[in-house]
Parts: sequence; C-alpha cells; structure tokens
Amino acid sequence: MKTVYTDDHRLHFPQGELFGGEFVTPFERPSRVEYILRELKKRKMADFVAPAKLDMAPVRKVHDRDFLTFLETAWAEWSKAGYRGEIIPTGYAARGMQQRCPRSIDGKAGYYCLSMETAITAGTWDAAVSSAASALTAQKLVANGERAAFALCRPPGHHAHHDMYGGYCFLNNAAIAAQAFRDSGAARVAILDVDFHHGNGTQDIFYTRDDVLFCSLHGQPEDTFPYFLGFKDEKGKGRGEGFNVNYPMPPFTAYDVWGKALEDACKKIKRYAPDALVVSLGVDTYKDDPISTFKLTSPDFKTYGGRIARLRLPTLFVMEGGYAVEAIGINTVNVLEGFLDA
Repeated sequence: MKTVYTDDHRLHFPQGELFGGEFVTPFERPSRVEYILRELKKRKMADFVAPAKLDMAPVRKVHDRDFLTFLETAWAEWSKAGYRGEIIPTGYAARGMQQRCPRSIDGKAGYYCLSMETAITAGTWDAAVSSAASALTAQKLVANGERAAFALCRPPGHHAHHDMYGGYCFLNNAAIAAQAFRDSGAARVAILDVDFHHGNGTQDIFYTRDDVLFCSLHGQPEDTFPYFLGFKDEKGKGRGEGFNVNYPMPPFTAYDVWGKALEDACKKIKRYAPDALVVSLGVDTYKDDPISTFKLTSPDFKTYGGRIARLRLPTLFVMEGGYAVEAIGINTVNVLEGFLDA
C-alpha cells in the first residue's frame, strides 16, 4: 500500500491551544506524523509518494469560495492589522446574531470558525493545501487501480464544514477525495468515519446528497466534541435522507460494542454498493487517548482493518485524529496491516 506524504505538514504548528481553561501545547502536533512514519518504516511499509499539486476543482465543489479565500488570505490580513499572535477569534456568530461576514479580520475569523482550539498560523494555508493534495494524490492511485492507498494527511479534515473550520481541520480531505471519486466516474461513494469525534464537517457537506453515503462511529455529542452534531436522528435531508448514518456511543465504549456498530455500518455500505470507499482514519478511539474516552486496544485496530478489507472495495484511508502520540503509529499501521492481511 502506497502512502502519500509531504513534510509540508510541519508548516502548521500552533504554539498554543485552549484546553480546560489553560493554554497548552496543541494535541494536534507535527510529532503525530513522525510516529506514524517511524512505524511504517519499521514494518517495511515505507512505499512513500509525494503529492502532486492540488487540483482545486473538487475543493471548490465541497467548500464555499469565500471561505477558501478567507483561509488563503487570513494570515496576511491578520498581520496587516498589527496582531502579533496566532489567529484565535474573540467573537462568534452565535444564536440570534446576524450571519454576516464582518470586515475586521478578527470578526471574519469568528464568522468562519466553529471552535477556538484551532489556531491559524503563518503556514496553515500551505499545510492545509498540501494535506488536501495528499488526499487527492492517494485518491488518484485508487481510481487508477490500486486496491488501497493511505493519505497521511495533516492537518486533518473531517471537522471542516462547507464554510467553517475547527476541530484542528481547515479543508475536508475525505470530502474532497470523495468528490474526486465522483468526478472521475464513480456513481456512488461511501465514507466510513472511525474517528472518536463525529465527522460533523463531512456530514454537513453531503447531508442533502444521495451519491455519497456517510457513516460515522463516534462519542455521543451529549458528552464530547463537536457537541452539536452527531445525533442518531440526523439521517440526511431531501435527496440525502437515509444516506447519513450516525452511531453515537457513550464514554468508555470498548470494542465489543464499537465492533457491532462497525459491523452494521459495513452492512449498510455493502447494500449501498459504492464504487469506492473513503475511510476517515482517526485512531483516537484508543484507550489512552488524552482527549477521548473510548477503550479500544491496539489489537482491535488490526481487527477492524480486516473487517473493512472484507468489503472488497477500492479503499482510500485518510488520516484524521489520534493524540496518544507514542501509540499513534502502532494503531494506525495496525489498521493498514489488518486490511492488507485480510
């Protein structure tokens, strides 16, 4: 299995994240990728491919043009305004307020941001572009006949909405790849999100569409981020009704319960009969993840990689979350190895 990767991810490294009322080193940090690379090399799976230049066509189909312009120009505007720190908005377009984009860069950030743990830095746009390019290059490998490919994306993407960033995400890599599959001839695409946190951005993008089936296994929103999406009764709208499937689960869920949800999702994907499968691969379901509450063990990741393989679909793995950095490589590569061994 080829891995698409670039060092450009290091361009995005905010120095602070608001967590528990304190500024801490962000959980989403460059070292996450280094542990994954190390494990791939250790297991002799180091077949690396550099991403091609980003094709903006599928990006523009899933993201709002003004939002993309904001992301590309935000740092220049922020610097021109005289601000010296990283971009963390101080106000948001909350309930009851006008949903109009302000002229001030601080206001713009609040308009487009859904959660303030996600700072923008001088290198954020370039890193987000390279991350999306990695997803698209891996997608092309699969579209051209590879059984599977792994896009080692950073920053991650599944929390990025059509017109909002947050949850460490700026461009929705999985959604962009799914759109690229559609553009290259796939009649139907399935997205399986196994990250601990609900893929709220992916749901938002495809909620009214029937050509992309979205299944998400995650912590129930009553207890965990993103809090305001991910409920079981969110099933799609209009043509998309029935093509959005959420599996919210309580804290301390272990594989006996989680695996049953995966089995149900796999059966739905099988019935949908997609031409390609995109897996939003977050490994923050691990028992020792610092910002998650599920209890999967490292062997569980290999088990469910094998279950995904038995769908017998062209499969693209897109890296999302996972913050127990010393185990992230083991757990990520366990999924890929389980897939290849099945």
